[in-house]
Amino acid sequence: MARSQSGPSLSERPPLGGGPRRGAPCPRQVAAAARAALAAGASGVHLHPRGGDGQETLDVARVGPAVRAVRRACPGPPIGVSTGLWMCGKDAAARQTAVRRWAVAGDRPDFASVNLSEPGFEGMAETLGTLGIGVEAGVWSERDAADLLDSTHMTSCTRVLVELLNLPVPQALHIADRIVDQLRRAGRTVPTPLHGEDVSTWPVLDKATVMGLETRIGLEDTLTDPSGNVVTDNGTLVRIALSRVT
Repeated sequence: MARSQSGPSLSERPPLGGGPRRGAPCPRQVAAAARAALAAGASGVHLHPRGGDGQETLDVARVGPAVRAVRRACPGPPIGVSTGLWMCGKDAAARQTAVRRWAVAGDRPDFASVNLSEPGFEGMAETLGTLGIGVEAGVWSERDAADLLDSTHMTSCTRVLVELLNLPVPQALHIADRIVDQLRRAGRTVPTPLHGEDVSTWPVLDKATVMGLETRIGLEDTLTDPSGNVVTDNGTLVRIALSRVT
């Protein structure tokens, strides 16, 4: 995701207005959503493959086809996925086993997010490195930033994703300043996307622009535009985001 541009987060949500989830989008649908977001101006894709039950998964049988479909439909832009521990019942060993199975996938993501706040960061970073997948360190707090700077894998991380989650806007903006300052004082020069969630989504996106950082936007982050109007697709969010950074 290029500087001052926005990359879509293709994490499907339940139908607007509530109601039960009926399965998950097939790889072709995910690829179509990615193509639309990239056409709107995004420079990369972050996606969350899902199983037949609609839940996020690290299963190679789901991750591989999703990445392959997006890459074939949209060759060139980087494709990232999450390795959130919640996908494996908060079991770090099970996550390691699932991600190691990506070795058999013909198509692997270009990078994968690994959260410092979750157990098993070092092992997960090591596994991704052996698979030739870049590590995007997920930093949610100043403590996470400090842990990253102390990590043996600090220099091998290709990206640092600063996420301000479940925070009031003033607190999110304050913590963004402190985390980015920590990383800059330590000499970290890798891409550092900054993004918020829900009420802080748009204020943090504006903050990223002012700070000269990359950012991210998508239905995983917000379901509304800055005025509170409902948005139902990633492409629209990307267009709105780019209108605020250009």
